[in-house]
Amino acid sequence: AQVEIGNTINYGSFGTTADIDCADGKSLNVGGSNNTLTIKGAFAKVNIGGADNKISLDRVDAELSVVGLNNTVTYRDGEPKVNDT
Repeated sequence: AQVEIGNTINYGSFGTTADIDCADGKSLNVGGSNNTLTIKGAFAKVNIGGADNKISLDRVDAELSVVGLNNTVTYRDGEPKVNDT
């Protein structure tokens, strides 16, 4: 499920394949497991949590944080600070 609060998009699900279109300049939080997500738009910050997610992003400008196990995250553009814990 996707919920937008202020300038942040929150997405949480289990075992979902989805395309998500987001406006530029927002922040994104993703939680859950076994998701395959293609996310379009330019984000300031992205936080990924959970396990076994495969996430493809268009652009991350400031920060990319990944917490959890066995997550695969790719981005096509941007030079974010990457935190992988």
